[in-house]
Amino acid sequence: MIAWLRTLLFRVVFYSISVPIVVSVPISALFGQQAVIVHAYVWTGFHRWCARVLLGIKIRTEGPRPTRPVLYAAKHQSMFEALELQGMLDGPAMVLKEELAKIPAWGYAARRYGALVIDRAASAKALRQMMREGKAAKDIGRSVLIFPEGTRVLPGDQPPLKSGFAGLYRALGMPTVPIAIDSGLVWPKKGAKRAGTITFRFGEAIPPGLPREEIDARVHAAINALDTPVAG
Repeated sequence: MIAWLRTLLFRVVFYSISVPIVVSVPISALFGQQAVIVHAYVWTGFHRWCARVLLGIKIRTEGPRPTRPVLYAAKHQSMFEALELQGMLDGPAMVLKEELAKIPAWGYAARRYGALVIDRAASAKALRQMMREGKAAKDIGRSVLIFPEGTRVLPGDQPPLKSGFAGLYRALGMPTVPIAIDSGLVWPKKGAKRAGTITFRFGEAIPPGLPREEIDARVHAAINALDTPVAG
């Protein structure tokens, strides 16, 4: 019951304040993309505050974070990390599925932020577009963030990496830093959120230029390093 009350309070507070934050992005956009990124920092900071104060969720980070632009490949178990990583990683260009980019106001904000939008079917044309946009982000000194399994998964689920990851890895020629995340243990896809600690474990940087089988295997193992199935 307490978890549900906290979850409802979080939804009311976070989403009611998020609406004016998101719809005001066009104002920030008048001052360029960097202003939109700063705008996003405000939103992600507010999200972290709500998670900590209203839900009792803390964050623990492990491993060194890169000091230069890289390709981040992260586990995806909840929407928590989709927001949290924007602030934690200093505004990376995130690969985003097309359905989210079609949400009114939010989709506009994501595109002005510099998200790399790709359709779920991952057609050859869409993959080429993602790679071009990824290179453009790299050229201006931004890191790129992708959830290589393609979508949110339950704790214990370890699907193979989508082909788009290998293509982006090859096209960018950047070191890849895998991030293991166990958010699904306290932030389930459905149901009440629970108090606890979410760990972000930064793995060892993987050099560019490896064969697809090797980069896929190394990233898959690293992003699942914290994975624990939920009993029942």
